[in-house]
Amino acid sequence: MKVDRAIKPYSHPPGFISLNEAIKQTREQVINNHKSYLNAGLAMMVGLLNFDKQFTRAEGIKVWDSEGNLYLDFLGAYGALNLGHNHPRVLAALAQVKELPSLLQASLGTIAGALAKDLATITPGNLQRSFFCNSGAEAVEGALKLSRAATGRKGLVYCNGSFHGKTLGALSVTGREKYQKAFQPLLPGLISVPFGDLDTLEKKLKDKSAAAFIVEPIQGEGGIILPPEGYLAGARQLCTKNNTLLILDEVQTGLGRTGQMFACQHYGVTPDILCLAKSLGGGVMPIGAYITTDEIWKKAYGSMDRATLHTSTFGGNTLAAAAAIATLEVLYEQNLPERARESGSYLLAGLRRLKEKYPLIKDVRGLGLMAGIEFRQPEGIASKASLGLVNKIAEEYLGGMVAGELLNKHRIITAYTLNNPNVIRLEPPLQVTLEQINTLLEALEAILSAHKGFFSVAASSVKTIFHSLYKK
Repeated sequence: MKVDRAIKPYSHPPGFISLNEAIKQTREQVINNHKSYLNAGLAMMVGLLNFDKQFTRAEGIKVWDSEGNLYLDFLGAYGALNLGHNHPRVLAALAQVKELPSLLQASLGTIAGALAKDLATITPGNLQRSFFCNSGAEAVEGALKLSRAATGRKGLVYCNGSFHGKTLGALSVTGREKYQKAFQPLLPGLISVPFGDLDTLEKKLKDKSAAAFIVEPIQGEGGIILPPEGYLAGARQLCTKNNTLLILDEVQTGLGRTGQMFACQHYGVTPDILCLAKSLGGGVMPIGAYITTDEIWKKAYGSMDRATLHTSTFGGNTLAAAAAIATLEVLYEQNLPERARESGSYLLAGLRRLKEKYPLIKDVRGLGLMAGIEFRQPEGIASKASLGLVNKIAEEYLGGMVAGELLNKHRIITAYTLNNPNVIRLEPPLQVTLEQINTLLEALEAILSAHKGFFSVAASSVKTIFHSLYKK
């Protein structure tokens, strides 16, 4: 019997938005979609300081909004845009592999294998075996599980003020209660220590119950906090002494950001496990990874019955792996780590000159093109007329207010660090020019000279907030 397999077209249900229609949406439509179908609280918070602009085109450090205005992106997606927006080499790499199967678990990925070898080639020490996933939090999750499986221990040690992600395991080793409290109980057997304190670390490791000590070479969300001299080398020695694995989270600091390919190279330290993500995908594809030694990998997953204990459906897919290889090619061919070192020195020197001139700046910190500006804030500052929400912003988010001034008056994109909202982070693409850095410095000086103190900045931001509330 002949079976008619012709499929009749099926119309979309009412209200469905096609891709063509999605691209043509107005700013108001985008805002309404987020308020109705995504995170309404986040949409409101972003909108208060007019951060809910609709950006329609991006190239390198430059982005354009729906009204045709040009902005400079000094935020860089929290360190995920080391190559900038829509790098042509990364886009070309995706086109180059478009006919290969991207997901085919009943095989060994051609491009994933090559990427793993490349990472073994460029990472310090004898790091050799990689695991691919989709984000920094997943890389941390995998590293934590690897450390437990390889050592047979359950304890984990992490630093106050750290940020390793918001999945349950990564959140358990993230050092801010605000993000942990709603999800407790978290993983058991975890201990926090002050960042930079080797004496406390030694005390916590000496009972040899910790599978790993996880630490960022530079605390990003903590406010761009650099380690004290000798800290990472001392932590390496303590971990070795106590048979504890050292996990370095280079999700934000890796791939040229600090002026070396990996931040740990500044300190002469090689970890047992290195976590990467963010810029590994060239700002186009989501990909995360951890890389470890052959010895550690074999202890955890070295037999066939243990080979599938930790896997990821999309980890190492062809498109993501191709984007990562292209990213590494560009980083080396254009010597972007060295460029970040030189441009970062220029940026930090300019910021320190502003600090000497304007008391509103409390501190300037950074390495390479990873810089933080901490603003000085008096106590008891909010007016009764500012409403509870504005009051909260005025008390805790001076960095956010300055970022709002940069965005709305100077068209420069920045943001505050999650664990210290009075710090603005600067992480532009590594190809940023000295002219573009000068544009940022001039904008900051214009804000600081116009607002001699906290109250002036707060008053300007409150005006923006009230305007946003009434307009929206």
